[in-house]
Amino acid sequence: MSTDRKASSRRIIFVNRFYYPDHSATAQILADVAEHLARTQDGVEVITSRLSYDGAAQPFKPRETIKNVRIRRVSTTRFGRAHLVGRAADYASFYLSASAVVFRRARRGDVLVIKTDPPLLSIPLGLIGRLKGARVLNWLQDIYPDVAASLGLRMFDGPIGALLKGLRDRSFRKAAGNVVIGDQMAERLLEANVPTGKIATIHNFVDDVAIQPLAKDDNALRRAWGFEPTDFIVGYSGNLGRAHDLDTMLGAAALVSDTPSIKFLFVGGGHLRERLDAEIEARGLTNVVLKPYQPRDQLPLSLGVPDLHWVSLLPSLEGLIVPSKLYGIAAAGRPLLMIGDPDGEIGSAVRKYGFGVGISPGEAAQVAHHISEWASTPAKVAEMSTAARRYVDEKASRQRAFEAWSELISAGDGR
Repeated sequence: MSTDRKASSRRIIFVNRFYYPDHSATAQILADVAEHLARTQDGVEVITSRLSYDGAAQPFKPRETIKNVRIRRVSTTRFGRAHLVGRAADYASFYLSASAVVFRRARRGDVLVIKTDPPLLSIPLGLIGRLKGARVLNWLQDIYPDVAASLGLRMFDGPIGALLKGLRDRSFRKAAGNVVIGDQMAERLLEANVPTGKIATIHNFVDDVAIQPLAKDDNALRRAWGFEPTDFIVGYSGNLGRAHDLDTMLGAAALVSDTPSIKFLFVGGGHLRERLDAEIEARGLTNVVLKPYQPRDQLPLSLGVPDLHWVSLLPSLEGLIVPSKLYGIAAAGRPLLMIGDPDGEIGSAVRKYGFGVGISPGEAAQVAHHISEWASTPAKVAEMSTAARRYVDEKASRQRAFEAWSELISAGDGR
């Protein structure tokens, strides 16, 4: 053991359904935080599933240690994300398996960090953690069942939803702390009577050292994907799911289709990917290029392919979800069109820091106007690109998040 490694019997136990080498955003962020803490402390563990976010057939190893992080992957059902009933079964089996492992592993003095995949994990695991004498921290990437109710699942908008909200809010109040990823999410917890002292805002992040602004002429992937130096590319990267608006950008793509140099790039997958394929064909769009998820080591190139990115979140979900796509886009020094609430978490950030605009869903003509204007004013795009990177450096760097996590974990040491 190195001399600067903290010698302690205390363990830091993270729980989330996905973990490295899974490519999902929450898995990558969790891996970064766990590995950062493991560089100075022994006893960092992750309890996760053997599944991958995209449903790959081959499950991950049940046990392994990566960069001093001990990974325990529990068995679950494997119905996947395509159907809600199958997804619910996967959730339930993870609740049971993870609860059993936490009950066996957690002990007095440990730090138990509970993420939000599957939803409402803080209810059973928070109770177990407290019974075992662990210091419980909830790390919120989203807030259920509010998300489900906002997406139209009526069973969560009645008595069942009220019961789950009550249990969830109690788990927040009983925890030693709750980490939220945005200011508006913090406001949601305050509304649930969670004490201010139990709320810490730590933004999500990317590897902003590896992901840097890259000139289009220096991007080999842009050339490999067949784009011309004169093309103005509007990109989307990552999961395209139920929480996102697709029609507004498709409408904008149709409106600018008479400008051959403006092209649209979708990189990733998700619930809406099939519909995206169908809509491209139905609308006769020839200015759209589709690519699969890219491995993490390709992100510095793939995020730099577009001249402009767009992100979407249904306005009803503000304060419940914060799309982490924001951080990679800004690290790559690219402007952003936010299709959602202009005064929401991301809409406010891009306006404050001057690297994009927020536009309400359904305003395809307004989106098309901005795309056309920016495609013809490279100086404006360059100005916004500089502002995007400044946002990461000043507000949302990975090092800033690491320091916040180290401080939060150490806060219970009594020093």
